[in-house]
Amino acid sequence: MASAPSFDLIVIGGGAAGFFGAINAAQLNPTLKILILEKSPKLLSKVKVSGGGRCNVTHHCFEPTPLSKHYPRGQKELKNIFRTFDAKSTVAWFADLGVDLKTEDDGRMFPVTNDSQTIIDCFLSEAHRHRIQIELSCGVERVEKNGDHFLVYTSHQIFQSKKVLVAIGGHPQKSSYAWIEKLNHTITPLIPSLFTFNDTEKKFTDLMGVSVGDAEVKIAGTKLSERGPVLITHWGLSGPAVIKLSAWAAEYLHQKNYTFTALVNWTGTISEDELRSQFQKHKAERGKQKIISNPFFGLSQRLWEKLVLLAEISEIKIWGEISSKEMNRLIEFLIRCPFKIKGKTTFKEEFVTCGGVPLTEIDLNSMQSKKVQGLFFAGEVLNLDGETGGFNFQAAWSTAYLAAKSINSNP
Repeated sequence: MASAPSFDLIVIGGGAAGFFGAINAAQLNPTLKILILEKSPKLLSKVKVSGGGRCNVTHHCFEPTPLSKHYPRGQKELKNIFRTFDAKSTVAWFADLGVDLKTEDDGRMFPVTNDSQTIIDCFLSEAHRHRIQIELSCGVERVEKNGDHFLVYTSHQIFQSKKVLVAIGGHPQKSSYAWIEKLNHTITPLIPSLFTFNDTEKKFTDLMGVSVGDAEVKIAGTKLSERGPVLITHWGLSGPAVIKLSAWAAEYLHQKNYTFTALVNWTGTISEDELRSQFQKHKAERGKQKIISNPFFGLSQRLWEKLVLLAEISEIKIWGEISSKEMNRLIEFLIRCPFKIKGKTTFKEEFVTCGGVPLTEIDLNSMQSKKVQGLFFAGEVLNLDGETGGFNFQAAWSTAYLAAKSINSNP
């Protein structure tokens, strides 16, 4: 195998985790000869589209325990990993390379330029500075351990390396992980996370674009619920509360074939008794006002009208004339508004996979495989994933950094 180009480290995957791992390995040991293999013709494509093209680098949550609570899968393991490299470490790392991050009101952190190309240029510049070799359109077909080194077979060449870092990201098809399974690793079921809900009845389609700043979305028959902004779309429901719920309910909803009832409390978390009390007060104090003209809880006039009409209350009815039956129906649509969901829509370009290489097969102190010495993993290829808001990138940075550190400390 003398003809195969030889490296100290081959990184499989030219995405966020792959670049971060390669660059950190080079920063820790500039003598390393490193190769990044990317199967597509583009590098860092997910970084490019993240955050609407601004790149949501991380989240302003600087303590390991609270940060770890944003991960439906990998929470316990990431809490320890974040003790080595957390969101604060990410901010400092980019600042050292001249990339300053800013925090938005919801905690998401972006480059001050508001341009994902800033992050991409930072990575490409560092890779160039450290003479990291990059091969595009070079898909890996199999990896073999041969004595003290690896043979990496690609679509058009064979490479050899002392160590390999797998950072291929998440994929919907198990076939993308076939060569990992041949290394004696298992792949847990691959399920989509971070998606919006498709409403079959389309009763609210005419309100597309209407949003509620603080609503609660529940999955009927379960304890699964999330609170936050909700957006009505032409296909159903979206917004942070829905996207977050999709992450925590990913496995359950997959089992249900994405056919379920979502219940929306447009008031946030106001209870039925509180609502009834407020309505009775309104009936007594504003009896001559039309119900349809008096929205509650800061709801838009259009949404309020829709709920009043769904409750079968006449457009001309005044508060003083509302019957108990009508009040009950209105309360029901305000706090348990049903949406019959069938199917999902991927959230923008930010596809995230629930599933992958089980964390039980990885030494989480080093990110090294327990099955194959010298083989490391980082990022979404692992069975860990977070809510939307910079959490998935943070997991990529943290696991890649830990792998890079271990690659240099393990001869």
